[in-house]
Order: sequence, then structure tokens, then C-alpha cells
Amino acid sequence: MKVKKLVDSFNYAISGIVYAVRTQRNMRIHMIAALIVLTACFFYDLSKFEILILTITITMVIMAEMINTAIECSIDITANFYHPLAKIAKNTAAGAVLVTAVNAIVVGYIIFWEKLNSISFIVISKIKQSNPYMIFIILIIVFIATIVVKARFGEGTPLRGGMPSGHSAIAFTVATTIAMVSAEPLVILLSYLLAFIVAQSRVDSNVHSILEVTAGAIFGTIITILLFKIFG
Repeated sequence: MKVKKLVDSFNYAISGIVYAVRTQRNMRIHMIAALIVLTACFFYDLSKFEILILTITITMVIMAEMINTAIECSIDITANFYHPLAKIAKNTAAGAVLVTAVNAIVVGYIIFWEKLNSISFIVISKIKQSNPYMIFIILIIVFIATIVVKARFGEGTPLRGGMPSGHSAIAFTVATTIAMVSAEPLVILLSYLLAFIVAQSRVDSNVHSILEVTAGAIFGTIITILLFKIFG
């Protein structure tokens, strides 16, 4: 029972993210910008500290936009007429988003500007050698892309229902990543077997249809292969 409540809590939280992406233009812009920045990490030899700063900055911008959306909805439901204080509250919340966006631009400038002068397209090859942070970025990109696609279809969340299956996408992303970095056929086979079991469990629990988990598997696999091949 407690596990179900915990899962429901995560599901409600991600429903809020999906709603913001689905209804707020600026949120979609922030998500696209986040995908671009995370993808750009493959072009440059970023340190652990730089990746940490980028992650915190992206989180701050998205969080500020979601808080702004929550404030706007709260004001709209309590005041159905013009009030100067309501305007101030909305403008202040929008200003907070602007501050985080400007900060993101400054952080991006500091981290990427010097690297733009000596661009290199071989960084992704280091994934197969010694950089687990890029694999982590792949998972984040697939997760964000799944949310965007679900918002586009207008149903479900990454934890329950909708097209495509978020569990299936992440499971096959992990399996494909292992296949790309491992030379052991048995390890690769077991990885895809576990991914299949995850997808099958979503169908057996009547959370997803076969089409949705298949789409999720293809979605996660293709994005992972593209990130490895295009930048590799």
C-alpha cells in the first residue's frame, strides 16, 4: 500500500511536468533548450564540475517555470477579475523565470564559449572508454524526450499510461547503452531480456498496451543509437 502511494506521488508530480510542457509555450522552449545543451555535452570534454553546474542550472530554469505556472493557476482560480496584486504576483513569478534564464545564458557562455573556438567531434568516443557521465546524459535526454512526446499525445505520464511507455523507453535505453559499450554477447542478451521483462510487466499490469510499450522500446533504442552514432 505504501509502495502504491509512493508511486502515485511520483506520478502526480510528473503529471505536473507533463501539464506544464503540454500547456506552456515557454516550458516547451526550456525543454528543447535543455535537450540542445545536454546534446552539446557530447561535443566537448566537460569536467564533472561543469556537468554538475549545467544540470543544476537546467533544473533551476525548469523548476522556476513550473512554479510560475502553479502561481498563475492559483491566482486564476481564486480571482476571476482584474486585481493589481494579482498582476504583481504574476509579473514577479515571470521575473523569477527570467532571472534563472539569464543565469543559464551566463553559465552557458562561461562553460561553452572558449570551447567553441576549438570545437571537437571526437568526445563521444570517450563514452566507451571512461566517461560514465555521458551515459547519464543519454538517460536524461531520453527521459525529457519521453515527457515531450507524451505531452504531445496529450495523455499519460512517464510512470503510468500514455504513448509511448516511459518504462519501456528507459529500459531499452539502458539495454542499448550496455550493448554499445559491452563486447560480451551474454551481457547484451541479458540486458535486452530484462528490458523486455520490464515492457511485458507494463502490459500485464494493464498500464500500457502492446503498441505503447513497443513504441517506447523503439523510441529509446533509436535515440540511444543516434546519440552514439551521430556524435561518435
